[in-house]
Amino acid sequence: MEVGEALEDPVQYQPLAPVTPSGPRLIFQRVPEAKQGKNRLHLDVRVKDIEVAASHVAALGGRQLPGADYSEDGFSWRVMADPEGNEFCLIVTPDS
Repeated sequence: MEVGEALEDPVQYQPLAPVTPSGPRLIFQRVPEAKQGKNRLHLDVRVKDIEVAASHVAALGGRQLPGADYSEDGFSWRVMADPEGNEFCLIVTPDS
């Protein structure tokens, strides 16, 4: 992975670009909240279809957390939790 171009000023999102076009993409997000548990890493998993991906997560023991889906600047996401309660988001990007 390579450090990508930071988003927003001051920096709120720092992407890591994949080395290959099909490689994984990670974006680190600055959050104002203090740590509330041992998990401080929050992953956004890019998917083509949130409904299909959420069904796969549920079949593996995960769940959607309370609250509505979000949309902003062409991005849509849903907050999920794995079977141990660790949060992550399923996200559809404009280029998904």
